[in-house]
Amino acid sequence: YPSEFLVQKITEDNQIPVHLNVSGSLQYVAGLKGNALVEFFHGNIAEVENEELRHLMWSSVLFYKTPNLEVMACVLLSTKAIYFLLDDSFIHADEHQSDFWNKENSDCENSYFHLSCCFVLKLNDLQSVNVGLFDQYFRITGHSADHIVACLTRDSYNTHTFIQQLMAVLSLLARTPSPEPVDKDFYSEFGSKTTGKMENYELIHSSRVKFIYPNEEEIGDLAFLVAEKMDGLSNLQSLNILLYVLAFQVNPVEGSTQNTSSLQPKTLILTSSDLFLFDEDYISYPLPEFAKEPPKRDKYQLADGRRIRDLDRVLMGYQPYPQALTFVFDDVQNQDLMQNLTLDHFGE
Repeated sequence: YPSEFLVQKITEDNQIPVHLNVSGSLQYVAGLKGNALVEFFHGNIAEVENEELRHLMWSSVLFYKTPNLEVMACVLLSTKAIYFLLDDSFIHADEHQSDFWNKENSDCENSYFHLSCCFVLKLNDLQSVNVGLFDQYFRITGHSADHIVACLTRDSYNTHTFIQQLMAVLSLLARTPSPEPVDKDFYSEFGSKTTGKMENYELIHSSRVKFIYPNEEEIGDLAFLVAEKMDGLSNLQSLNILLYVLAFQVNPVEGSTQNTSSLQPKTLILTSSDLFLFDEDYISYPLPEFAKEPPKRDKYQLADGRRIRDLDRVLMGYQPYPQALTFVFDDVQNQDLMQNLTLDHFGE
């Protein structure tokens, strides 16, 4: 029986982000409070009788097998497994992955019956956890391509809380302890002697699960990529990435009678001179050990870039989406107006 504090905490966390639409089945889960939520977990989701529900989180998730399809999920962490309770639209949206999901019950069309797909990743199968830049997302890796899931929390607090809870639960697993490490100096611990390149910072948990955090080189690579898009690398030394955040771009849906909008996931990067939107691959990098070939697309693909000097105004508080910002730029075709005037009117 969970403590009152834990039940209260899980109830508080059981809130769907207001800007995302979910199906009736997940709406039902989000409406559960207190002990009803715990009983729902034990009656419908838990695979073992004696497992305990420790943490609940709502997050967008991506699967390695379906890298272009982001879906809303209720993530439940127990002492035995991580459960991803998925929006049922995911099953119908990706028909070509029929072998990935067991759809024998998907013919239930009764409006009173809500079907959800639950993906289970047992803690004993967990091999590593990659934390994304600035804790905006994390990727959980198991032993095969079917067992790689990225949680796009878009929130460093939610990422940090989940990682802490996961470490605590992994400490309860009975695994043979790793051999005692030999004392090493900094360079032999983190540096590869063959390439001299710094590796990502790894923390090996007592359960032998690796927690891998990005190092300074990732920011350096990102700054180099951004500078490349800024026409010339001369300002690379002075280039500072001020902000990196996973966001959504709001696109009005054409042909709809109502004022509906679609949300396109984007990575927003702000420097001292430019504002960029990138399409980022959150699931394929770093390459899992079993990958035989590199991913089909680069980690970062430029979607849009504007100069801060062309920014006219910023509108805040756009009603349907809290925390929404509208950037209004002067339409000068991304060129220096004064330079054109000089050439046209005063030059030879």
